[in-house]
Amino acid sequence: MAMERRERGIYLDYAATTPLDPEVAEAMREMEGVFGNPSSVHRFGQRARRVLEEARERIAHLLGASPRELVFTASGSEADALALLGVALARGRGHVVSTEVEHAAVLGALNLLERLGFSVTRLKPDREGMVYPEQLEEALRPDTFLVSVMLAGNETGALYPVRAFAEMAHRHGALFHTDAVQAVGQVPVRFSELGADLLSFSAHKFYGPKGIGGLLVRRGVSLYPLVPGKQEGGRRGGTPSPVLAHGMAVALEKALRLLPEESERLRALRDRLEAGLLAVEGVERNGPREGRLPKITNVTVKGADGETLLLAMDFLGVAVSSGSACSAGSLEPSHVLLAMGRTPKEARASLRFSLGRFTTEEEVEEAIGVFREAVERARA
Repeated sequence: MAMERRERGIYLDYAATTPLDPEVAEAMREMEGVFGNPSSVHRFGQRARRVLEEARERIAHLLGASPRELVFTASGSEADALALLGVALARGRGHVVSTEVEHAAVLGALNLLERLGFSVTRLKPDREGMVYPEQLEEALRPDTFLVSVMLAGNETGALYPVRAFAEMAHRHGALFHTDAVQAVGQVPVRFSELGADLLSFSAHKFYGPKGIGGLLVRRGVSLYPLVPGKQEGGRRGGTPSPVLAHGMAVALEKALRLLPEESERLRALRDRLEAGLLAVEGVERNGPREGRLPKITNVTVKGADGETLLLAMDFLGVAVSSGSACSAGSLEPSHVLLAMGRTPKEARASLRFSLGRFTTEEEVEEAIGVFREAVERARA
């Protein structure tokens, strides 16, 4: 059984990326003949333009936005960078507020803003990784022009009260951005209802193709393009891919169609998995018990060597994530867990399990058994 599992593998890292759904792959294959440049005036270009704009309309409608508010990007990370840097460069100077638990794409953009002379405040989370509107109220300054708080945490799955953050930012006269990359396709997301001015998302998080994401930009918001060009209404240069856009539209439609039943199924599987993990002595959950994505559980294994733990899980046939970057064979502790109060050793000895559309009950039960064995090895 162990040998068979190692050969086929159990994938429990859906928060990192999802496999391309077969229906989406087939829909994209049907568009293989669409190769024209959407900006060209001839029939090949106009056919490509129709496919691109139809996808834009479908995606915008599904997310509660206007087609003109959708800017196609190459990834969620680019969408985050365009939101923060684009607004800041259009503004010229001032103060930005975000949090210490944001995705590396947002944190990287914040670091660059500081190098460009902008002032940045990062809100610190509590022990469960939560940040609150009261913290934002204390951090706001007369020159604050942008607030960025993620909708769902990519490491713990925590859901943040972004509507309350957006309302507070607007009362102060500031714009509000939310990184919804981990949330779109997993929980209901309506741009018009969240109150956000900018919202980032990415196709490969909901069984769509890699290489395409999007940024919703409320009408009237000035955005300086990071890539100069006339495409995407002058907000993002470069020739867009109608085929990838079509794939993203098909993937999002299916994800939202399955959302009610899939959400309940994943929550039940996650709770079973989490109960099995926490039954092991010295294992603690990271993040809130309630108010989180149904697919993610993150745990710390006390007294374990982090690198051995992660490698043992992989060797035994279960793919999970440490929530950390691996560089030169040395695990860097998760910035999110460190911000939550974990020590570097504890943060390294933490695992993120994330379930998805193709996860089964049998795989969850097998993963629990593998985890117990991996913990024994990592504590030896």
